[in-house]
Amino acid sequence: MPTPKKVSSRQRVLAQWRGVDLAPIETAKAVRARGADKIVSNVLGNLKMDSRRAEIEIVKAWNSLLDPDIVAHAQPASLHKGTLFVTVDSSAWLSEIVRYRRKEILNRLQLTFGTSVIQKISYRAG
Repeated sequence: MPTPKKVSSRQRVLAQWRGVDLAPIETAKAVRARGADKIVSNVLGNLKMDSRRAEIEIVKAWNSLLDPDIVAHAQPASLHKGTLFVTVDSSAWLSEIVRYRRKEILNRLQLTFGTSVIQKISYRAG
């Protein structure tokens, strides 16, 4: 038989004043202590550090793999669901890249990161 839980005088007075003993409900709603490892992993998951690290690697590869003229006028902005979004500084360079260099850029990046990471590239002037 379980031993009865000690009830403080404060809890007895509150239960009597309320007309209901809310101690079991308050105990159930109490915040439980968690280990630092779980908290840190949740925070890092919310910050999406892995995806940001991948974006940084893409920028590094972009700068080293491609022609310096292209790098000077176009930079990757973000990666979302396999689509790399690239911002180009002028419509003339946008036209140049889309017409003549699109396949080459996509192939180089896919060879480096794989086809599952970068499936297509979307260019926009900005």
